[in-house]
Amino acid sequence: MTLKSTASAVWKGSLREGSGVFRTPSGSVQNVLYSFATRFEGQSGSNPEELVAAAHAGCFSMALSGELSKLNLIPASIQTTATITLEMLEKGPTITSSHLETRAKVPGASVEVFQKAAEAARANCPVSRLLNTTITLDAKLLGEKEEN
Repeated sequence: MTLKSTASAVWKGSLREGSGVFRTPSGSVQNVLYSFATRFEGQSGSNPEELVAAAHAGCFSMALSGELSKLNLIPASIQTTATITLEMLEKGPTITSSHLETRAKVPGASVEVFQKAAEAARANCPVSRLLNTTITLDAKLLGEKEEN
């Protein structure tokens, strides 16, 4: 099976003064603005790394659900935040890491089983395999009464 997904970006102008928009055919991302200032100077708005973080968080959450399902454990909820680090290296701006922080409610799961499933998901989710960078993980199994 082969699946293909697309997204597009249009950029107009110089690197520092120009701006661009992201779009996806599904309509989930439409005309999302980005610029040098939103990417490198902390101004409000999106940037490519934010979209990579969203993709990694979503992919990991699905992969973790899959790993748990193999063990007949059905998660009530999985909440993941991915933090992408972009550093200015000698060779230029480089994504140097992605840190995954996940909190999950999984009835019947032990901490040991959950951690093994989380590590398998970290190593094997398609976005983790795509990124040629260090990927770290902080996974916590929540008690029944704790909030995500």
